[in-house]
Amino acid sequence: MGLELLSKHACFGGEQRFYAHQSPLLGCPMRFSLYLPPAASRGPVAGLTYLAGLTCTEETFAIKAGAQRVAAELGLALLSPDTSPRGLGLSGEDVDWDFGSGAGFYLDATREPWSDHYRMYSYVIGELRELVMSRFPLDPARQGIFGHSMGGHGALTIGLKHPELYRSISAFAPVCAPSLCPWGQKAFSNYLGEDRSRWDAYDASVIAANLLDGAERSPLLVDQGMADQFLEEQLFPESLEAACRQSGLGLDLRFHEGYDHSYYFMSSFMEDHLRHHAGILGVME
Repeated sequence: MGLELLSKHACFGGEQRFYAHQSPLLGCPMRFSLYLPPAASRGPVAGLTYLAGLTCTEETFAIKAGAQRVAAELGLALLSPDTSPRGLGLSGEDVDWDFGSGAGFYLDATREPWSDHYRMYSYVIGELRELVMSRFPLDPARQGIFGHSMGGHGALTIGLKHPELYRSISAFAPVCAPSLCPWGQKAFSNYLGEDRSRWDAYDASVIAANLLDGAERSPLLVDQGMADQFLEEQLFPESLEAACRQSGLGLDLRFHEGYDHSYYFMSSFMEDHLRHHAGILGVME
């Protein structure tokens, strides 16, 4: 699979890179960002996959989150894909900011015309992961996943369903119960159809509640701002909390007065998340 280096930038002793490749799975070009810490020059390092939220691209996290300094210290690589396929010419692809381009919701669509291309779930766990693990000095046995908003939903669902791939999980202001909120209902009905039983596979609260090995999993870390403009209508952290209580899954759900939904909020607690993952992944500080 061809891989094009778009740019690279020295950053805290490592390199922030941006790549493009043709995705056979999605049927279009895709882009991703990759931060390689200084330790990557000496051998395979642990890594985190970050999934961004609605309207974001592969650049958003690298530019706004302020994660590279601590990642360099801990020896963590940071991988972030784009949030959807783009430029496919599908009807309705670019009409709404919360559906289509920039809003792939990290699922595999089953409804046409989306089903041939909008397969971000399989892209993240399969094609992208395999490409990066085969080309760069990352240790596949020490990987975690995290994200923000729609990407927090993606990190929770993917991480909970694939503990063999992602040993650690965290999220900032995630969409915890997309089946209950307008963003999720719009995406799920269009990508998956009206049969709500199909939605359960991509609803973090449903997945967490039904875990049979919850007590044996690594605990989740979730941060939520109390001044978040989407908290009441879209996010439903209380649903995730109840689900984790039901299955015995550990959850550190932290609420923060005065913080909103933005990257100002995320960057304020980014170091906590990186150290959470480092502790679980066995990274030496």
